[in-house]
Amino acid sequence: MPSFDVVSELDMHEVTNAVDQANREIQNRYDFKGVDARIERNDEQLVMHAEVDFQLNQMLELLSGRLTARKIDIRCMEIKDVEMSNLRARQVIVLRQGLDQAMCKKVTKLIKDSKVKVQTQIQGEQVRVTGKKRDDLQQAIAMLREADLELPLQFNNFRD
Repeated sequence: MPSFDVVSELDMHEVTNAVDQANREIQNRYDFKGVDARIERNDEQLVMHAEVDFQLNQMLELLSGRLTARKIDIRCMEIKDVEMSNLRARQVIVLRQGLDQAMCKKVTKLIKDSKVKVQTQIQGEQVRVTGKKRDDLQQAIAMLREADLELPLQFNNFRD
C-alpha cells in the first residue's frame, strides 16, 4: 500500500552556513563598523547580539535573506522579543522543527476534511499517510502544500 510521511525538518548544516554568511556580511557592512554585532547558533536557537534594537532588525532582515537563499523556509523561525540590558540588545530566534501534537492533529483534520481517500496515522513528530492509489497520495500532498500552515512541511519516505 503506498504511503508517505509528513514532517517538518531543518537542514542544520545549511542553517550554520547561512549564519556564517550573515556574520561575514555584518562584519563588512558600513553601518556595522566598530559595532560588536553577531549571530550565534546554539543547537535549536539563534541568538543575535547588537548595541541597539534597530541593528537587530537589520540583522534579522539579513539573516532571513541568507536562510531563504539556502532554501530554508523562514516560517520555521519563532522570533522572541528584544531584551535590552546595559548597552546591549539581544534577541533569541527559536528554530522550530518537528510537528507537535496540535500540528499533527491539524494536518490530519485537513486531510480528513478534503475527502481524499487516504488514512492518516500520527507517529511521534510525523504523520504517516497511506492510501490505495498513488494519485490519492499526490492529491493529499498538493492539498497540504496549498494549505496555510505556520510550519513548512516536507514529504518523506514516499513508498509505492
